[in-house]
Amino acid sequence: MDDDELISVLPIHYSNSLSPNLHIHQFPLLSRPLQTPPAAAVSGKRIRARIKPITRRLEIHVPVDPRPEVWNGERSKSLGAARQEDDCEKNQDTGKMKQMEGEEPRLIEVRMRSELIPQEGAYMLGVVRNGQLHLQPINETHQFRPTLTYLDVMSRKSRRSRGDAGSDEDSDDGPPPDPDEPPPVQTAAKKERKPLEVKEVQVSARKVADDKGNLQGGLSAVRREMLLAIRAEEEEVWENLDFCDGETAEGHEAFEAVFSQNEEHLECKSDITAFLKGIKGL
Repeated sequence: MDDDELISVLPIHYSNSLSPNLHIHQFPLLSRPLQTPPAAAVSGKRIRARIKPITRRLEIHVPVDPRPEVWNGERSKSLGAARQEDDCEKNQDTGKMKQMEGEEPRLIEVRMRSELIPQEGAYMLGVVRNGQLHLQPINETHQFRPTLTYLDVMSRKSRRSRGDAGSDEDSDDGPPPDPDEPPPVQTAAKKERKPLEVKEVQVSARKVADDKGNLQGGLSAVRREMLLAIRAEEEEVWENLDFCDGETAEGHEAFEAVFSQNEEHLECKSDITAFLKGIKGL
């Protein structure tokens, strides 16, 4: 726009000094930094983090605020038992959070699990400081969400108990439906059950392979790969990470590493014509 004036020109500093094993997290939805609640910090609880390096899965465990006015201690017992069962089903090592013998499980932390966001092209972290723009390359971007899979365990138990009492509700046990298979036909209303008629049936099954030797029928190739990926992630062992918030000495050190200390001036050896010619499709 004509009235969009150029205010200033910022020199650019590029740095790649951060450790490849350093993970910087940003939580834009929070009005304050991610820190341990004061009531939990008094009892010695701290934020923990862990990673599965092969599947690139990260988790951050934030202790809950145990004050009675904001936390239901009795409800945390049932939620803790459901999470413990969920961890056993998924082969999740709880590490230091294992309960002592005879201690009743409780939900004492919120787990935030990462989802790797695909990156198209190069991403940079840019910070303006003292009139200079400092750029730092970003290798991976992760989005964190609270994990609530233990609620599925509670829901499954609730449906089972209602089913034992004579309820006709469907159970959510078993794997989800295959998206490659046609959906089942829904009936308008349930018919009255007829007495079961017992018959003797003989069946035979055989495996049929296509031209490439792949077995037909059963799970599709895409679904089979998804299930194998989920199983591989569940079987991978967690590795602990050190979590350092912005107020710690390690946090300040990592923040200072973003800024380049190199004062060498670079000279451009190409012109705008050569730059434009190097762009494909232009």
